[in-house]
Amino acid sequence: MMRDKLVAGLAQALKACQIENGMTLSFHHHLRNGDYVVNQTLDAAAKLGLRDLKVAASALFPAHVPLVDHAKKGVFTRLDAGVMYESLGRAMLDAPLAEPVVMRTHGGRARAIDAGELSIDVAVIAAPAVDRFGNISGMAGPSAFGSIGYAIPDSRHARKVIAVTDHLVDGLLEQISISHDLVDCIVPLDRIGDPEGIESGTTRLTKDPVALCIARLACRLIEHSGLLRDGFNFQTGAGGASLAAAHYLREVMREKGVKGGFLLGGSTTYLVSMLEEGLFADMFDVQCFDLAAVRSLGRNPRHREISASLYASPGRKSCYVDALDVVLLGATEIDTSFNVNVHTDSNGFVIGGSGGHSDTAAGARLAIIVAPLVRGRLPIVVDKVLARSTPGSTVDALVTEYGIAINPANADLLDSLHGSALPILDINELRAIALSLAGKPDPVEWSDRVFARLEYRDGVFIDAIRVPA
Repeated sequence: MMRDKLVAGLAQALKACQIENGMTLSFHHHLRNGDYVVNQTLDAAAKLGLRDLKVAASALFPAHVPLVDHAKKGVFTRLDAGVMYESLGRAMLDAPLAEPVVMRTHGGRARAIDAGELSIDVAVIAAPAVDRFGNISGMAGPSAFGSIGYAIPDSRHARKVIAVTDHLVDGLLEQISISHDLVDCIVPLDRIGDPEGIESGTTRLTKDPVALCIARLACRLIEHSGLLRDGFNFQTGAGGASLAAAHYLREVMREKGVKGGFLLGGSTTYLVSMLEEGLFADMFDVQCFDLAAVRSLGRNPRHREISASLYASPGRKSCYVDALDVVLLGATEIDTSFNVNVHTDSNGFVIGGSGGHSDTAAGARLAIIVAPLVRGRLPIVVDKVLARSTPGSTVDALVTEYGIAINPANADLLDSLHGSALPILDINELRAIALSLAGKPDPVEWSDRVFARLEYRDGVFIDAIRVPA
């Protein structure tokens, strides 16, 4: 007879997992800004009197600002976070951590867990549906968020695993993402989060004329690259210009009768519609960005859940990013060596992170950055980025409303565009135009304190972010 894994509360579950001071708790971010589990778990740890913990999260959001108080009280003193969005990055400046935050790519985090470099004592998994054996699915229940791909490496390698759910099923789950033999405890709660929080304005098609101009140029670049053919594999970010480019690409694929191979997600409503229309044969999905994508993953057998390791880990014999033909990505800054910053704003404060940015840029045959030349009266093309999130050696093109810059290292792409009538400019020319429009901003003044260290997907630290003075 299988033992009963039900535990009445997070504090009891942590005790059952023999949590001790100094240990590492891991979390995943599929509920995004609607997540309740991270805060509830740290509250429970504080009540148990735990100290000096390490929090290892695939991403953190403004909803997790209460973490700052726990850091101030010493409940956790070390933080490993792939991404810290918006206000949380600035709020964490007040957290007296013992060492700089480690920020990894999604594929790099999975690689580090698989390799034992990021050792997890207790993985706390927000689980939308759990049966009484302990099987987990993200595709059922009131808090369903779809793919649970970022939590799969944690579940496989953590010393102990806690499934936290608001939907406990008596029978066996129809769709199982994480098997019961990996789960030690099940904690039923009233709510694990608000699934509406997984959506944001950036997952919807833009109406901004500048973004639409950029999107059209990006689509034309893909069309002239020679890669738009049957079996074409594609990923796009969730930003407005990126999704608009996918919209124009859809029209071109229809016109030319091109049938793509796979879409790679983060999935959105728009990518789901391309799958359902038959423009692509399959979608491999590590995270759903909206509720339509959640529903699609639950019903469409060609929409397939994958782990973060299969998505982007360079430690695997193969991963899906390595089969990409084209990826569209954003940037807060790009410099004249094509290095990209997606970690900080123009003042040097952390507002995001690499996520899959570096992973897909490294894997895709054509990595395109789409960004306006000027944003908020500041030039996007700079002499040197404030934080090197993605190395310029993996970036092939920058598309702005004023023209397209091709990385001179990609001679084959330059050759394929010869005679295309696309507005091809040197990136230094785009830099000069940006300065003529916005002027040169004052340089950021830095303090001596290092806030975060940026780890590339292979485990090498490629930059550090200091605290602005």
